Amino acid sequence: MGYDRTVRVHKDFATTVAAVREALAAEGFGVLTEIDVTATLRAKLGVDMEDYLILGACNPPLAQRALDIDRAIGLLLPCNVVVRRDGDHTLVQAFDPTAMLALAGDATLEPVAREAAARLDAALASLRR
Repeated sequence: MGYDRTVRVHKDFATTVAAVREALAAEGFGVLTEIDVTATLRAKLGVDMEDYLILGACNPPLAQRALDIDRAIGLLLPCNVVVRRDGDHTLVQAFDPTAMLALAGDATLEPVAREAAARLDAALASLRR
């Protein structure tokens, strides 16, 4: 089983990051955290790499539903979305929320995971337009 949902975008990195934020917001996700991996590795290790950003996205109603079922599910929240350069393209990758079902082992989380996946899929699909 894969653990990601990925789209390849034919736009520059900055434009794609802005589009990802808008697409997530349209599906009810806010960005709680942002990790600029490129800048962090450069500053801490002197390593240069392609543009790579991790956005911690959260849909509060879905998060509450999941936490009401299993408080430990917070270990798998928020939904991480990666925006990164891949040659002359930009990849947008989202963690597949249905993958958490195997980790959590609680089938009652399935409706929440499926809804989160559908919303992330819609956000990713909008980036292809």
